[in-house]
Amino acid sequence: MQFLSTRGQTPTLGFSDAVATGLAPDGGLYLPESLPDFSGQLARFEKLPYAELCFEFLRVFATDIPADTLRDLVAQSYTRFTDPSIAPLKPLGKNLYVLELFHGPTLAFKDFALQLLGNLYAHQCQVRRETINVLGATSGDTGAAAIHGLLGRPGTAIFILYPDGRVSPLQERQMTCTGADNVFALAVDGTFDDAQTSIKEIFGDQEFRLRHRLSAVNSINLARVLAQCVYYLYAWLKLPASERGNVEFVVPTGNFGNVLAGWMLQQMGVPIRGFRVATNQNDILYRLFTTGEYRVGNVQPSLAPSMDIQVASNFERFIYFAVGRDPARVREVMQTFRATGAYQFQNFNRDSFSASRTSDAEIASIIARVYREHGYVADPHTACGFKELSADRVSVILSTASPAKFPDTIRRTIGVEPTHPSLEALKSKPIVKHRMKAHPDVIRAFIDARAVRA
Repeated sequence: MQFLSTRGQTPTLGFSDAVATGLAPDGGLYLPESLPDFSGQLARFEKLPYAELCFEFLRVFATDIPADTLRDLVAQSYTRFTDPSIAPLKPLGKNLYVLELFHGPTLAFKDFALQLLGNLYAHQCQVRRETINVLGATSGDTGAAAIHGLLGRPGTAIFILYPDGRVSPLQERQMTCTGADNVFALAVDGTFDDAQTSIKEIFGDQEFRLRHRLSAVNSINLARVLAQCVYYLYAWLKLPASERGNVEFVVPTGNFGNVLAGWMLQQMGVPIRGFRVATNQNDILYRLFTTGEYRVGNVQPSLAPSMDIQVASNFERFIYFAVGRDPARVREVMQTFRATGAYQFQNFNRDSFSASRTSDAEIASIIARVYREHGYVADPHTACGFKELSADRVSVILSTASPAKFPDTIRRTIGVEPTHPSLEALKSKPIVKHRMKAHPDVIRAFIDARAVRA
């Protein structure tokens, strides 16, 4: 299978090259040339354990990796998950489930894709005898998951930018207390969006990018989205057959990659009724799906910091489909948005989406209500999913992070302090981070001095 850029101005690539490249040279994002139809295989998939289901799904896309090799890479990617189901689906009440996605090594849903991506990078370095330098920005969980996918791997270095003072203390420790020589945590001034803008400019510098064999680890990487499709499929297959056609996945959303994965699976023939985009008070996507206008605002620090985003990088992939797979239209939308900070969609097709917005005060009250009614402790991001549940649908709320990563909020709200051994161990380790301005030249100079070379 080949993969094209949403902006249509760069040659198509095979799976491994698209993964290694990350962001397309024309600034676009890679997508499959065509989406496969899995509708005829759902019965066969139903009894498969998680890793085998992931292999069966990904083999359709990763056609340039031998099947036995891909199966091994996938199997290795889920050995560090502590729940035997990998992604347990837990009933909370009538028509209500929580899909727990936080049983990986960094206790967040990003582990599903980034453990796999780390193995794919390591495989490429070994087979091609090349080095790779991985660059990404995080609003909290992506950085830790990416780092733990590449810890100590030969031939790799990883540079993660995060907004200084705007991630939770334990999220920061997961990035800065690894002790690994190939990990560089860059605490930058400003917001996640400032960090992401700098990264996109660096990736636009083709000479620098090729010289250091840079690859993107953010959800702009194709492998991230495809790997995340699998847990939607797994959860859908775990539902009673009578509920599958009426299910709405409720997705705490910042950068749009998580909910996009579910929507893409729907386009591949899995009959999911719909999706709800659950935002915090940084609500650009809520405003989009309720008004049709995509307009950037100011980032407001919140109790759900991984969603403190205004420019949703993955939205460009949805735009590509929404404008009839027309790269020229995609370029027009993105150029207008970059120049003006806004784009008004005419006759915007909301397709299967609805949206909700949750303030900090509401997050606290929801955590308390869910604990009172169900005895369940939800982290601040997951709490956003419990707002405005549809009475006529089966709701599956994606629980995107362990509450143990946000002990202060949970303790203040319900008087319980969640803990986890891996997080407790971090508290005695020294923090190693590099403070700098979120400026492409400053970041380039840092990478120049520390990039791994063949």
